[in-house]
Amino acid sequence: MARKIPMRKDILSGEMFKKQDLIRIVKTKDGEVFADETGKKNGRGAYVVKDLEKVNDARDKKVLESKLGVSTEVLDSVYDEIIRLIYREDIPKR
Repeated sequence: MARKIPMRKDILSGEMFKKQDLIRIVKTKDGEVFADETGKKNGRGAYVVKDLEKVNDARDKKVLESKLGVSTEVLDSVYDEIIRLIYREDIPKR
């Protein structure tokens, strides 16, 4: 029997993707927001597709700010972290 592939909705586009193709963004009860590499940290999770164009477009349109209700100052480092994680995955594993 085939295993079910976990799917999650990308908050930037509203499309469904495989969980492994997404980066989890976490907002804790304290209001702290960060990119969760492991996908297991405590807090409310939202998913962003690993696509530089979409992430940069979302940064310009302030999509995460409106979805998470957090200021641009807080999210600037989160966007940088998302981009860093995308680049790191693009580097071929040796």
